[in-house]
Amino acid sequence: MNQNPKVIQVDLVNNPYNVIIGGKGLKNIGEELIRLGINKNTKILLVTNPIIYKYYGEQAINQLKGTGLHANSLTIEEGETNKNLSTIEKIHNAAFDYKLERGSLIIALGGGVVGDIAGFAAATWLRGISFIQVPTTLLAMVDASIGGKTGVNHPGGKNLIGAFHQPKLVLIDPLTLDTLPQREFRAGMAEVIKYAVIGDYELFKLLEDSPEINSLSGMGKDLIEEILQRSASTKAKIVMSDEREGGLRAILNYGHTFGHVIENLCGYGKYLHGEAVAIGMVAAGQLAVLKGKWQETDARRQKDLIKRSGLPTVWPSLDINKVLKTLEGDKKVRDGKVRFILPTSIGSTEISNDIDKTEIVECLKKIS
Repeated sequence: MNQNPKVIQVDLVNNPYNVIIGGKGLKNIGEELIRLGINKNTKILLVTNPIIYKYYGEQAINQLKGTGLHANSLTIEEGETNKNLSTIEKIHNAAFDYKLERGSLIIALGGGVVGDIAGFAAATWLRGISFIQVPTTLLAMVDASIGGKTGVNHPGGKNLIGAFHQPKLVLIDPLTLDTLPQREFRAGMAEVIKYAVIGDYELFKLLEDSPEINSLSGMGKDLIEEILQRSASTKAKIVMSDEREGGLRAILNYGHTFGHVIENLCGYGKYLHGEAVAIGMVAAGQLAVLKGKWQETDARRQKDLIKRSGLPTVWPSLDINKVLKTLEGDKKVRDGKVRFILPTSIGSTEISNDIDKTEIVECLKKIS
């Protein structure tokens, strides 16, 4: 593992920050905060879940306190089912108990769910306090921790309640992937493949040419670091060009429109987010083929790569009327029309608003 960290700048006009990959990672979190200009009198609340706390929470707290920082921790229940306003209230209560001030800091230590929840709590406590992302899953490292999207789910849909709130720092320690369950690792590979399809043909070829891409041990540390760097760089470039998803940033939702339907209708937990996105990419690819926007050969290449990553590719048995109704409630609807991100080649996509219901039905039948 390279001991020299890779620094990727997210150079936003109002809230610039760095994504630091590698180096001493969690062992250096206190020093990184001091380097960032965090005052030693700053009150810090570290938010994580019980599993992550067991592996890394105490280490992080001790490291923060060892550099003179005032840190407390709060564990919240893991999983998408707990990504709701009740959990936000728990964090707000802890913020009140620990007397967090406007100059205080929340650290999100964990996967995408922890990052989304802790980020939204930070965005809404005292009208917004600073927070830092320390992602511990592949999915969070390459996607969820970068870009400032925070929020929780509503019974009617995923991530309907939220805010844009950029972190002050994203600290990625690849060594935390060593304790990541294989299923979670594979779920993260869905987002890696997403980045390859929407804007990095070289990454796509790199994955195609790699003998094994469905496990951390099979891929090796060097390939993992390159995946982290390429994916984070692509995300940073897109966020810098469109911080609040007014245009180009929408392409980051590739596979997510269909994926959110699966999560919503199957119940959070049956499919991991990355698994649902994987099926969603197959569906979006098939829709692009039906619309004449993408070659069937490229759709097959994408599907094969998803399969090789150990991810599902078959649309689940769902009531089509419920599918269509859920799509209509998606937060990406504009003027009553669902926006789909469709690939036009490997490495390029477009935003499409001209999809009718019969095309959606035909597309899903073909991959069921």
